[in-house]
Amino acid sequence: MTEKLYDVMNWADVEDVTYAETADPKHILGAHVVPEGLLIQAFVPTAKDIEVKIQGDRVYQMELADEEGFYAVLVPMKKKWEKELPKYSYIITYDNDTTTESEDPYSFASIYTEEDIKKYQAGIWYNIYDKMGAHPITIDGVKGVVFSVWAPNAERVSVVGDFNMWDGRRNMMQRLGNSGVFETFIPKLTPGTVYKYEIKCRHKEPFLKTDPYANAMEMRPNNASVVADLEKFTWTDKAWEDRKLELKTSGIKEQPMSVYEVHLGSFARKQIMINEDGTEVPGSEFYNYRELAKKLAAYVKKQGYTHVELMPIMEHPLDASWGYQVSGYYAPTSRYGTPEDFMFFVNHLHNEGIGVILDWVPAHFLRDTWGLAQFDGTGLYENPDPVLASHPHWGTLTFNYRKNEVSNFLIGSAMYWADKYHVDGLRMDAVASMLYLDYGRQGQGAPRNIYGGNENLDSVEFLKHLNSQFHKRFPGTLLIAEESTAWPNITSSVKDEGLGFDLKWNMGWMNDFLGYMETDPFFRKGSYNQLTFSMLYNYSEDFMLVFSHDEVVHGKRSLLGKMPGQTFEEKARNLRTAYGYFWTHPGKKLLFMGQDFGQYDEWSENQELEWNLLEYPVHKETQDFVKDLNAIYKAQPALWQLDYYPDGFEWINCSYSDLSMVMFIRKTDKPGETILVVTNFDNVAHPKFRVGVPFMCNAKALISTDDEKYGGFGMVKHTQIKAKRILWDDRDFAVDLDIPSMSTTVYQLTPCAEADEKAPAKKAAAKKSTSKKSSKKEDTEEKLAAKKTAAADVEVVNLSDAKKPAAKRTTAGKSKSTTKTTAGKAKTDSKLTVKKPAASKASKQASGAARRRKG
Repeated sequence: MTEKLYDVMNWADVEDVTYAETADPKHILGAHVVPEGLLIQAFVPTAKDIEVKIQGDRVYQMELADEEGFYAVLVPMKKKWEKELPKYSYIITYDNDTTTESEDPYSFASIYTEEDIKKYQAGIWYNIYDKMGAHPITIDGVKGVVFSVWAPNAERVSVVGDFNMWDGRRNMMQRLGNSGVFETFIPKLTPGTVYKYEIKCRHKEPFLKTDPYANAMEMRPNNASVVADLEKFTWTDKAWEDRKLELKTSGIKEQPMSVYEVHLGSFARKQIMINEDGTEVPGSEFYNYRELAKKLAAYVKKQGYTHVELMPIMEHPLDASWGYQVSGYYAPTSRYGTPEDFMFFVNHLHNEGIGVILDWVPAHFLRDTWGLAQFDGTGLYENPDPVLASHPHWGTLTFNYRKNEVSNFLIGSAMYWADKYHVDGLRMDAVASMLYLDYGRQGQGAPRNIYGGNENLDSVEFLKHLNSQFHKRFPGTLLIAEESTAWPNITSSVKDEGLGFDLKWNMGWMNDFLGYMETDPFFRKGSYNQLTFSMLYNYSEDFMLVFSHDEVVHGKRSLLGKMPGQTFEEKARNLRTAYGYFWTHPGKKLLFMGQDFGQYDEWSENQELEWNLLEYPVHKETQDFVKDLNAIYKAQPALWQLDYYPDGFEWINCSYSDLSMVMFIRKTDKPGETILVVTNFDNVAHPKFRVGVPFMCNAKALISTDDEKYGGFGMVKHTQIKAKRILWDDRDFAVDLDIPSMSTTVYQLTPCAEADEKAPAKKAAAKKSTSKKSSKKEDTEEKLAAKKTAAADVEVVNLSDAKKPAAKRTTAGKSKSTTKTTAGKAKTDSKLTVKKPAASKASKQASGAARRRKG
């Protein structure tokens, strides 16, 4: 080495580089103007010779300054270089005699601006994903990948991978001021490059971390990050996206929403492949996103669902976590393919008219040492409070929402999925655990907030910030909360002191209703309030009714398995009745996969749905019922248009506790769209049962769980039934309906003119006589109706014995005036004997139900 070059070099800085202990490699590496000329320095371990080619022309031999691989050269200065340094490249010969030519990574300017850093530090850089992480990019005509990561407490951060033999000395990153952000550009790297960050902290050995902002990751059990190009895919869903923007979330909530919840890894599954050495090929059991898109879209479209909700597809290492212990908040799991494959998935479903909602987990994160935990040697992302740092249910770590950069990381993730993948909604998991400081920590010394309460104010502010900004940028994309407590105003806007979600899972309704359905029909009358209670609070939030994956695992049994009954057929009748009530109750709908055809076993993430069950009638009938129910649901605006307005629902009768029946109407502002729903949760049929209706109409059954094609008895006739003017259920009109046992029947009410029953006027006396006869006729009809109702239940009804169930059923179904009439009849004729029709389907059904109950 020449003395002149030796004197120009800063040997303390050289030592920082060779020991890989610098956060400012650009301070020494690369080209620098010095009084003696242009000093160019490079550090390439294992290089045995380096030449520098300046502006593609002149080549200068570099001198070895340090045996670790530090090279330098002093080039004569040119005047023009004072304003702009020349472009140059290194010709490197390694100790294995291979030679490469590449531009100097340290010769490129940062892609970050001061405004970027200010926004990041303030927690308001909402498209942070465009720069943070790893991105294929062309700078000054040179293709490569730019990397950046936040690690404020690191002494040094490097990018490592096969491209540099996982040597942390080769591609050290540049700290950007006091931001804590490290960045570097590596020429010639391409999408598909596997990488990690090597982080060196003071007094600690270097350790490897995956990129928090990685757009792709390796297949488990590996966990490295992978460079991905998110701009290659060509979207063709513009019509779908335009409609979202046109409707906005307020308009979308006035549309039908029947959601099919899916775990992609078990919806459909392959036979796992085996290597020659007998080991399994990781991931070979999974279908690709593109294959799944076609399979899932075909099924969902056939069954009539409007959306799918995917259990977390963000990268996660453990299959058994179902995706809820996330390691890659910006990476679709590689189990099913690449980011481009997942874009195809969403695009294909959109083009088939199906929305895509993702489960998203901002409440907690993975403990694994290669992930976010202790990311830069300190609890960078973790809650600093030792009591709050660990999630009480899963042992995972909780986020420090107060730290702007952490909040920005999560907000950016939510924005990312809507922006880059066009998803139609995010369902936030475990929101309740975010809202309370003492959630699951009672007796553990959980801290209080500044007002002495147990509300987690940092989480509340985070959710308000996220939801308000998200809706500004993606006004047609839904935000849904899984929140299991009575926290108020979950779905109120932030400006109205709410949290700003669009929908909330109705966990209270689900628990009450499933508890009711699990009860034997004979005892359900004692739990009637579980059936009707939900409407007391229904309009406090904008609810989504759910039968989710959580209800069919961990010994809870499948939905079919929960139902009472001695046979599969009896259980399926209960299940179809429940589905009929579920689909017609106010609120958007979500059903977990496999439950629409009555899978009996609990769900397992390790095996495909039991599609073979569809070979059996009871499962095929259930599937067909759900398909037809979805079709009617979507076709009838009354079932979804006013879900969140009291004007859209009205009880006809919710007092039939002894009969275990409810009747209600769903409506719009158009009487012709009114829907009557009659549900009987008991095993007793009621022929010619009178039900009040709001106006003169013809009632026609659209669907009934008792239809023969669904395995029912066919008691309901799909013909028009004309209402009559009679005071019933506090309405001026009523219809007489055949109500099957264990059934839900949906009727369309079509307004019609009232029949003119007046006789021609001949004589005044004749008018008077006719009036009296008419009065007697109406009175007789009421009595006959009472008799027919009683006849449907028992052959002999002792009306004077109020303790008998049959007598209760007879009187409970009547208005006050009718009960009084029946009671008067009982005084003179205490025992009423009625013979059942010998061959009617109703009598067969009722007697069959009685036999099953007795058995």
